Formats: sequence, C-alpha cells, structure tokens
Amino acid sequence: MEAGGRPRYNAPMTIAASPISPADQRFQQVAVRLAAELGQGFDGEIKIGGHYVPLLQHGDTVHLSGQIPRLGDTVMVTGRAGDDVSLAQAQQAARISAMRCLVLLQRHLGSLARVATLLRMGVFVQCSAGFTQHSEVADAASDLLHEVLGAAGLHTRTSVGIYQLPKNAAVEIELSAAVLP
Repeated sequence: MEAGGRPRYNAPMTIAASPISPADQRFQQVAVRLAAELGQGFDGEIKIGGHYVPLLQHGDTVHLSGQIPRLGDTVMVTGRAGDDVSLAQAQQAARISAMRCLVLLQRHLGSLARVATLLRMGVFVQCSAGFTQHSEVADAASDLLHEVLGAAGLHTRTSVGIYQLPKNAAVEIELSAAVLP
C-alpha cells in the first residue's frame, strides 16, 4: 500500500510459482514479442494520472480503468486514426493498451490463470470524422486477449470513435473480468 491507503500497481511483473500456467506462459511470450517490436517492455511501473486506482476488485469481478498505450513515460501512439495515425498504428496502440490491462490483472491476481472470463471491453479510438474502422482497431486488442487467455479471453465489446483522449493517445481500453478465488 502507498501512503494514503492506495494500493501499489508498480511492482515488477511477477509470475506464479511453478508450474507456470499456460495463460502466464502465453502472456510472457506475447510480452517478449511486443517488447521486441517496441524496443521497450511491460515490466515497468503502470502510471496513473489522478486520484483513482487502475484496478478495483469487488467480489469476483475486477474492473480496470482505461489504459492508454503508454510504456514508462512515453505514450507510444498519439494522434487521430484516419488522420496522422494509420490503421496499423491504431491497432498497435490497442495491443499495447490491452497488454497494460493484462499486466495489471497479472500483478493483482498473481496469475492470469485466475481469470475465469473477460466480461466486457470498451475501446475508445481517437479518430478523424471520416474514420470508420473502430472495430478493426478493437480486433487487435480482442485477438491479443484471446491469444493470451484462450477461451477466457472472449468478451463482449464496444468500440467507439471519439474526439480526444488523455495525453493525445490514439486508443484507450477499459476492461472487466470475472476472476477465480
């Protein structure tokens, strides 16, 4: 716990004691692959920007606050899809944001094997007026979640285009999950 009673979410990425679960193995593989593509990993602090918590558990449900494609202090993809951000770049922003969600879940639960199922994902795409490929951007996050969590990664989803996101991020993702004890 931090001063003021807020939980810490900047602990190093930890993986459950052996044997490692298949979900945690896939998580590590995807994290390594994306880190190689980006030149930066997911093992640093997950920064938040205000008086809220990035994750809140109530009973067997975990709600994650919106995650932007930030690694360390750098927002990796900024701008508007359909304007100065290509579809491929927006999809990469969605993958990074989804990985941040998985990092938070893994750190909180100790193992992604405790994710019973994802319940809902909201994908917000900062975009130009003529951009209509919100679902294609969201598909990148959905595909990554399914790749890591298998059937537990299936979810309901809403994807919307909006005018502006925090830190000029191209994408923001919020997520809810049902978890096992």
